[in-house]
Amino acid sequence: MMIKRLQSLALLLSLMVINMGVIAHTQIVNAQYPGFSDPGQAAGGGGSGGLIPVEDRVDGGNIPIGASAQVVVRFRNDGGQGVQTGLIQLYPSSTVTAEVASNQCETEELPGGAECAIALSVKGLQSGPWRVEMLMAHSGRTRLVTTTISGVVESGAEGSNQLTTDIEALPDEIDFGSLQTSQTLVEPVVLRNITSIPIEIKDIYIDASDNAGYSLTTECKTLRAGQSCIASVTWSPKLAGRSSGVLVVEHSGPAALTTVPLKGEYSPDDADEATIFPQAVPGRGLLVSSQSEIDFGSDIETASALTVSLVNAGDAPLEIEGIRLSSTDNGIDFKDNGCINGTVLEPVEACPLTITWSPTRVGSVLDDVQVLHSGARGILVLPIRGTASASVSKDQRAIILSDGNAVMTQDGSEPSQALSSGIDPNNIEASRAQAPVRTAVQASTSASLPTTSNPAGTLDGYKITSFSPTRAIINGPGGSRLVYDREEIVLGGVPWFVLIQKNGIEFLNQGQRILLLFDRSLSSINRVSASSGTSTTSNDG
Repeated sequence: MMIKRLQSLALLLSLMVINMGVIAHTQIVNAQYPGFSDPGQAAGGGGSGGLIPVEDRVDGGNIPIGASAQVVVRFRNDGGQGVQTGLIQLYPSSTVTAEVASNQCETEELPGGAECAIALSVKGLQSGPWRVEMLMAHSGRTRLVTTTISGVVESGAEGSNQLTTDIEALPDEIDFGSLQTSQTLVEPVVLRNITSIPIEIKDIYIDASDNAGYSLTTECKTLRAGQSCIASVTWSPKLAGRSSGVLVVEHSGPAALTTVPLKGEYSPDDADEATIFPQAVPGRGLLVSSQSEIDFGSDIETASALTVSLVNAGDAPLEIEGIRLSSTDNGIDFKDNGCINGTVLEPVEACPLTITWSPTRVGSVLDDVQVLHSGARGILVLPIRGTASASVSKDQRAIILSDGNAVMTQDGSEPSQALSSGIDPNNIEASRAQAPVRTAVQASTSASLPTTSNPAGTLDGYKITSFSPTRAIINGPGGSRLVYDREEIVLGGVPWFVLIQKNGIEFLNQGQRILLLFDRSLSSINRVSASSGTSTTSNDG
């Protein structure tokens, strides 16, 4: 009986040992293979690692250089509890730039077994393989999840060394070409932000030599995503030959720099002779003349005058600012009763310019009249030409003393008053009876004979060759004429009343008084004095 009990106890101990070995073996297997653990225990014990990438390596594909591609990365919550995502950090290679375009994982807590997606914007900067390492923090047990995105940046037509930037320049090169004329050229450069984030323009300048002639005008500051601005490059060449420069744009983008090459060549033509009348300029007046040259002709013996019309042929008003002659000692002058300083000419409006010439010497005259104005070029120069065969003394030309209706003497009184008071106490004719003289003066001034608008012109060419207090001889186009004091004479078809003064002969007609001066160098007194002086000098010698 005792033996049977001992055998039963031994069998029980054996079974207990076997059961303990099985339990130990099961615990070891469970420790090596966590997938065989109790699902309930896993759910209740706080979960596994949490957030994991659906793909450990994401193929981003090929990206053309300078272009951007959108790459989607998916994540799954592998635990039994909800997970919240945190900070995302990107580490791109030097051939690309990357930024988060859209993040669906941060909208709400991700429950167990669910997936979310994050979109990355990758831009190719330089040809070759590219790689982006992505790290994202989360609230799971591992606290961090990583994934890798890779691909290839395709090279453009210009080769693998081409670089791009986040600020695109259109055009990417400015060629002003070959310039033959002296003028200023302006070319625009459009700067566009081709990223999805704002970029600040820190500085824009042109790197070139001082003699290159480049200048810049721009107001680019901050560009939002897709926004553009314009920079105007002006080229005013200073030296002949090729010129080059670089438009530099410094900004806050990843590349931090955008450049635009500038080039041009200035090959000026030989200067042509300037024409008298310039070409019309829009918005400016253009002063032209009815004649390109004022030519008096040849064999000029008397005072002459020519009139030209100055016309505004432009499309804007212009003002005459001054008229002057190149020389002042050749007898050429201009009258101030037509085109004068301050005259404003509307488009197609004109004014007369009268040039007079009283030759001071025999020979040709070479002079110019300069008309300053506010139109194109600012000055009009008209040549003055002519040849004189005799000189005209300014002391003997006709002088207009009065052209009013009332006949006035040199002292401003009427002839009747001057005659009643006596012309000259020392004049031997001053004691004549005044009544016949007044009658003659009145008859001359009231005579209804044909008149001329230029009375001095009828006396043009006459000069006094002999002079005395009562009579004188004048020589002119009709030959020599003898005139008497206080008598009438017809010259040039105009009746004149003659008054012989101390310094010349005064001609009166209907309120007009014209004076011919006597050249005293022709008097006998001067000739005798000159002869005596010459004889005395000879005797003394």
